[in-house]
Amino acid sequence: MISKNELALRRIPFSSLKSSTEAFIDYCLPECRPKFNYALIGSGVSQNPNQPVNIREPHGFQLGGVSIPNGKFNTAHMHFTCEVFLCFKGNWLIQWGFNPSCETAEIAELDIISIPTWIYRGFKNIGVDDGFLFTALGGDKTGGVLWGPTTIDAAQKNGVYLTKNHQMVDTTRGETKPPKEELFEPMTTSEIDQLKKWSVAEMSSRIVRFNELKWSKSGLLDCSIPGCGAQVAAVIGLGMAEDVNLHSKITNSHGVSIEWLRIPIGGQVSKHFLNEKQVVICKKSEIQIQLEASDGEYVTTLKGNEDGWDTFSIPSKCWRVFKNIGTEEALLAVLISGDQRKTITWSDDVVRKANELGITKDANGYVAEKRFVERAQ
Repeated sequence: MISKNELALRRIPFSSLKSSTEAFIDYCLPECRPKFNYALIGSGVSQNPNQPVNIREPHGFQLGGVSIPNGKFNTAHMHFTCEVFLCFKGNWLIQWGFNPSCETAEIAELDIISIPTWIYRGFKNIGVDDGFLFTALGGDKTGGVLWGPTTIDAAQKNGVYLTKNHQMVDTTRGETKPPKEELFEPMTTSEIDQLKKWSVAEMSSRIVRFNELKWSKSGLLDCSIPGCGAQVAAVIGLGMAEDVNLHSKITNSHGVSIEWLRIPIGGQVSKHFLNEKQVVICKKSEIQIQLEASDGEYVTTLKGNEDGWDTFSIPSKCWRVFKNIGTEEALLAVLISGDQRKTITWSDDVVRKANELGITKDANGYVAEKRFVERAQ
C-alpha cells in the first residue's frame, strides 16, 4: 500500500501534459508538422531523449497521445507490439500497408482501432485542428519503431538523418552528417512486400465503433445496488467485466485490456480492488476517485470535457471507489495490464448488499442469480 502523496503523483491532469514536437524523425517534414507527441505512462518509443514523460513506472503497456492539425499526417512506421488508437476528438484516416500503396479506414470520436503488429501504418487528421488520439502500446519493452524507406528518404532530403542507434541528426542545425555505415537501414520495398497484407475487411474487424458497442447492465456485481448503476462495454481482451455474455470484439493478445465504463449521474462503482494496475481516462463528466492509502484515504477528481481528459493510474491491490459527481453521465476508458481475465475483489459490504438483492458471483466469477448458484452441489 502506498501513501497519499505517492497516489497524488499518479494523477495526470490533461492540462499538465507536455508534448514534444520532435519525438520522431518525421518532425522535419512539412506535411507532418507540427505534431505534438505525449508520453503519459511508460518509456514509450520516442526517439527524442528529451521527451517529457508523466509516469515512467512499468505498467505492462504504454500510454501516449498525439495531436496534429487538419491535413497533417504521421508517416509510415511499424511496431512489434500492439498499437491501439483511442479517438477522443476529431476524425482520422488510418492508413496501412504502404507496399507501395496503402489501404485506409476512417475513425471518429470514441472509436477505437487496434493495428496488427508487423505492418506499416500511419494516420492523417481529417477533422478539427485540435483532434486527439490516445495511443496504447503493448509491453514494457516494445522493441522500438521501424520507419519506412520513403520516410527515411524524405527526412534525408530535408537534412535530417537517423543512425543505427536511432539518434536523430539534423544537419540544418549545424550537426555533422553521419557516415553512411552508421545510418539506419530501412526495409526495402521487396522486404515490405513479404509482409502480410491486411484487407479493408480484415482491418474492419479490428475497429470497435462506439455506436456499435454492447453495454452490459450486469457487468459488475454492484450494478443493481441503489446508487450504483454503472455499465460496461468490452473492447479489447479480457477485462474486469463480470457478465458471462459480454465479450470483446478484439481478442488477440495485447498485454492490456480495454473497456468503456459509464456511470449515471450520482452513481458509482462501489469499493473494490484489482490485482493489476488500472488506468482510467475520463472522457465525459467529472468523477471522484476514493483510494485507500497507507496513511488514510486519498480523494481526487478527474474531468473530461472540451478542454481535455484527465488520467489516473491506480496501483494494484488498492481499494477504490468511482463516483460520478458531474452533471452528465460519466464515460471512462479503462485500461488494465495483462492478457489474463481480471478478477474484482469487492468489499464485504458490497457483497452483502448484492446478496440481499438475490445477486452473487458464480464459481467462475460472473454475476449470477443467487438462487441458482446456491442450488448447485
